[in-house]
Amino acid sequence: MTSQPDPAATSPAGAAPAPLLEARHVSKYFGSVTALRDVSLEVRAGEVTCVLGDNGAGKSSLIKTLSGVFPPDEGEILVDGQPVHFNGPREARAHGIATVFQDLATVPMMSIWRNFFLGQEPTRSYGPIRFLDQGRAKGVMKDEMAKMGINVSDPNQYVGTLSGGERQAVAISRAVYFGARVLILDEPTSALGVRQSGIVLRYVVQARDMGRGVVLITHNPHHAYPVGDRFVLLKLGQVMGSYTKDQITVAELTQMMAGGEELAQLSHELQRFGNEQPSLQSVAREMAKDAVAKP
Repeated sequence: MTSQPDPAATSPAGAAPAPLLEARHVSKYFGSVTALRDVSLEVRAGEVTCVLGDNGAGKSSLIKTLSGVFPPDEGEILVDGQPVHFNGPREARAHGIATVFQDLATVPMMSIWRNFFLGQEPTRSYGPIRFLDQGRAKGVMKDEMAKMGINVSDPNQYVGTLSGGERQAVAISRAVYFGARVLILDEPTSALGVRQSGIVLRYVVQARDMGRGVVLITHNPHHAYPVGDRFVLLKLGQVMGSYTKDQITVAELTQMMAGGEELAQLSHELQRFGNEQPSLQSVAREMAKDAVAKP
C-alpha cells in the first residue's frame, strides 16, 4: 500500500489540519458548454461531504475533475493543503483519492477475492519464479470485508451473485485497503431498494469512522442527511449553497433540491388546473343528457 503524508504536518502548530481534498473555484468547460463554474468544496478526515443535484447539475463532471479524469480549466485542486495537478486517475489514486463509480469496476463472473485485488494480487516467490498467493489474498479479503460488517463464507463465490449493497462493500473495502484516504462514491444507492440503501449508507459511516474523508454523490437528500457532515448543492454546474449539518435541516435540504419557489409555483398551477377540470360526476351527467336527447 502507498504511504501518504501526514496531513497534520501541512498545517501550522495549533491550527486545524488542512482538508484531505479541496476544490477552490474550479470551472470546467467543454467548448461552449459550462460543466462547472466556480465550484468550491472541502473534504476532511472523518467527515462525509454530500454533493447533491439533479441530472445535469454537474455531479459527474465534478467527480471526474476531483479524480483526475479531467483537469480543471480554472481554479485548483489541493491535497493536504498543497496544490496538485493530476495527469490521470492513477496519479489521483497515488495521492489516496479513490472513486467508486456506479458500475463498481467489478467482474460478475470472477470470484470475490479476485475482484478485491483485480490486477494487484499478492504473490510469493520460489527462487526466480513468482506465484499468485491465493491463501493470503483470500485471507486479506475476508478480513477487510469483515471490517465492513460482511462475513464472507466462500471467497470463491462469484461477485455477480452478491446483492447490490454487498458489491458496494467489496468496492469500498478494496479502495480502503489499497490506501484510499478520500472515497468518492458515485450515486451508490441509486439502483438499490430501501433495505440495501440502508446497508450501503452504513458502509459509508464505517468508512468515515475509519478516518477516511468521504464524498457522497447523490440526488436523494433523505439518503444524504443521516450520514452527511457537509452538504454542497449543485445546479447547472454552480454551487447553490454549502452547509454544515447544524446549518440546515433535511426539510430545507429537500426544498432546495426540489426547487423551492419553482416547486411552489408548479404546485399552484397544478391546483388551479385541477380546479378548472370538470368533475367525473358532471361529465357523467352530460353524457347521460346526450344519450337521452338522441333519438
